[in-house]
Amino acid sequence: MDEKMTAATLAPLPEAGKESRRDMIVVEDLWKTYDMGSEQQVSALRGISLRIRQNEYVAIMGPSGSGKSTFMNLIGCLDSPSKGSYWLNDQLVSDLDDDQLARIRNKEIGFVFQTFNLLARASALHNVELPLIYNGTPAAERLERAKEALRAVNLDTRMHHKPNELSGGQRQRVAVARALINRPSIILADEPTGNLDSKTGIEIMALFDELQAQGNTIVLVTHEPDIAEYAHRVVHIRDGEIASDEPSKRVRG
Repeated sequence: MDEKMTAATLAPLPEAGKESRRDMIVVEDLWKTYDMGSEQQVSALRGISLRIRQNEYVAIMGPSGSGKSTFMNLIGCLDSPSKGSYWLNDQLVSDLDDDQLARIRNKEIGFVFQTFNLLARASALHNVELPLIYNGTPAAERLERAKEALRAVNLDTRMHHKPNELSGGQRQRVAVARALINRPSIILADEPTGNLDSKTGIEIMALFDELQAQGNTIVLVTHEPDIAEYAHRVVHIRDGEIASDEPSKRVRG
């Protein structure tokens, strides 16, 4: 591993009250090992250490089988590591149980998936307010915040349309609005343009630019180099380890 990268990612952990708000994600020596039976184990992640600061825009890249999807599941609190530590917004989440992880997911993480994951029979407005229903937000507040989120992605005129009445790009905008509804610490986007044509993909990536400019922390998981270059920093994972961590071409100019 590159010495400069190692020094940056393995810097001392933030002490409480000492600019800890600047680190949104802190991962140290993270491992994920799967038991394949017959005393055989496979390590999908092998001691990853990484920091992502508040308002950073980071792309995670890697070929199939590299470990990037496993890493996404861990930072998205969809799974727990076999070993190592993970802090999200100053909370040590690597040791939490499933119920605690579910609460963290709902509060701290806004997900945007390749397949949109919208309810087919529900309006855009209802799809966006779903996370607020789960956490018990009163109906009037839910409605206003869902409308606000749809306005933020320029879909206020389509809020009563169902997914089959929307284009692919509009459906992804609904998904982005839903990701924003709980004002999360990070937006985690998994191949967000994978089901879109190139023109619509560019529009969605321009939307992520706007969200980052407004102060959101974005982690983008992709296998497409041209999509990764929209981020400001690109982390390559290979064989379960960080192969490189450097500014994107748009930052380097």
